[in-house]
Amino acid sequence: MDPKKIAGQLVEMEQFFTGDFALKTKKKTVASSPASPGAAETDAQATLNAIAKQVRACRKCEISATRLNPVPGDGNPTAKLVFVGEAPGADEDQQGIPFVGRAGQLLEKMINAMGLQRRDVFICNILKCRPPGNRDPRPDEIYNCMPYLKKQLEAIRPEIIVALGAHAAKTLLDTDKPIGQLRGQFHEYVFSDEVPPAKLMPTYHPAYLLRNYTPDNRKRVWDDLQKVMVELGLSQEKR
Repeated sequence: MDPKKIAGQLVEMEQFFTGDFALKTKKKTVASSPASPGAAETDAQATLNAIAKQVRACRKCEISATRLNPVPGDGNPTAKLVFVGEAPGADEDQQGIPFVGRAGQLLEKMINAMGLQRRDVFICNILKCRPPGNRDPRPDEIYNCMPYLKKQLEAIRPEIIVALGAHAAKTLLDTDKPIGQLRGQFHEYVFSDEVPPAKLMPTYHPAYLLRNYTPDNRKRVWDDLQKVMVELGLSQEKR
């Protein structure tokens, strides 16, 4: 494909998420950190800090020997909305922060298009370390990392989880169904018998959009995010 055409498509996609929609918040809003943290936020942050410390010390997988920095997660400890991706990439491995490369920049624009800021949500991955060469996560690596993710989600207790891409969606839902069949509808993510489940919306990973841009794929992701917005009491109006 013509590189100029690809560049034009990417610009069009980014403009879609940054310039085509004006958003307003209804009565129900996504929690943001108060000026003076309450007990719930303080407790959740302490739990997340403890999990991050465990992740940094973890040597369960061989990828712990090749990582530069583990990437536990980042964001609001009492967020109503959590984004879960697949695994850190090269930029994330360098900085120890999730979604800071090109895919992360697009995710942030998607979050902004929803009327939110990155600080309003929590962002993490299934794997906490970068697989060599950005290969797919292996079953044993997912098995070893899942306890950290489960503890994070239990500490935050979000209302909605957005699973970014097939690996995140299949892992969180324990299914082999393709992402094309899973996306577009809410599923349940069960924390435990004592805690009400969260709604989980699978959608395409931002990196997939960057690699496979089409207006239809862009629209599918935006449709998924709009359903999340409705659940959170956010609405959008086209200019």
